[in-house]
Amino acid sequence: KLVFVLLVFAALALVPLLAGQFAVDLVTKTMVYAIFALSLELLVGTTGLVCFGHAALFGIGAYAAVMLSPENDAANLLWLLPAAVLAAAVYAAFMGALSLRTKGVYFIMVTLAFAQMAYYVVHDTPLGGGTDGIYLNVKPVLSVGGHMLLDLAQAGSFYAFTLVLLAAVFAFLAVLLRSRFGRALAGIKANEQRMRATGFATYPYKLAAFVVSGALAGLAGFLFAVKDGVVNPELMAWHLSGAVLIMIILGGLGHLRGALIGAFAFALLQEFFKSEAIFGHFAKHWHLGLGLAIIASVALLPDGLVGLPAQWRQRLLGKARGAAGEQA
Repeated sequence: KLVFVLLVFAALALVPLLAGQFAVDLVTKTMVYAIFALSLELLVGTTGLVCFGHAALFGIGAYAAVMLSPENDAANLLWLLPAAVLAAAVYAAFMGALSLRTKGVYFIMVTLAFAQMAYYVVHDTPLGGGTDGIYLNVKPVLSVGGHMLLDLAQAGSFYAFTLVLLAAVFAFLAVLLRSRFGRALAGIKANEQRMRATGFATYPYKLAAFVVSGALAGLAGFLFAVKDGVVNPELMAWHLSGAVLIMIILGGLGHLRGALIGAFAFALLQEFFKSEAIFGHFAKHWHLGLGLAIIASVALLPDGLVGLPAQWRQRLLGKARGAAGEQA
């Protein structure tokens, strides 16, 4: 598992050296979505909380990055990045404090309602520029003592910065899930009632997980805003919450590497079905092809792409045993 993850990050580090501008841009965007998927994995895959309003936290991080930036000057990453993450974390705390009082389908609906509230605030008021959104005129820089260390307006610098943050988020969650806190979350997912019976107050654990997840979603939103230089209300729409949920299901719930695999698989499937060179005029109906591919993957890969090697091994062992039985 560790070797696979190291190989993935090594391959990502080599992309700017081996690929063209289109591929680098695609991988950069996918790494941002991978951070977003990892944030939701903490809730769904680890804690068992199916949140359908995660796009609101992603969008708040993106809007905060743009709205807090000076109009004609570059903001410093030292304060802008923490501010955007904090804005998402604060809304996650408010959202989680109320939604975690509910369970099951009611929890899903309440989180969706919170996301729609945030969506309509930026969609129907001048605060977020309405349907047109707002633009980031000057991308932020990292400067210390008047010396600029990193300029995110440079594509190479932004790629490296995103890759480092993706690795940091993955490592942080890996350590977190192996801690007492992470084991408590796994216990809550398995049987919350039994956890309460053993003396755990499950609500604070779930709220903490919700806030951490929201902060990481805000980090992904920040990166998305800096990459595109513009934000609009669609970043908070329910279909983005659905898309990131599909990513972690496609990759394999309960595995951090599944969130990585799912984000890249989802992006590659999108590009595949959008290709006019392959599908011709049918490419404009790419949603149909993507939907059929996801249905097929769920039907054929119940454990997601991360479970594919084990599924192959099981089939090979089954064939080997069948052949041995015939020989006997």
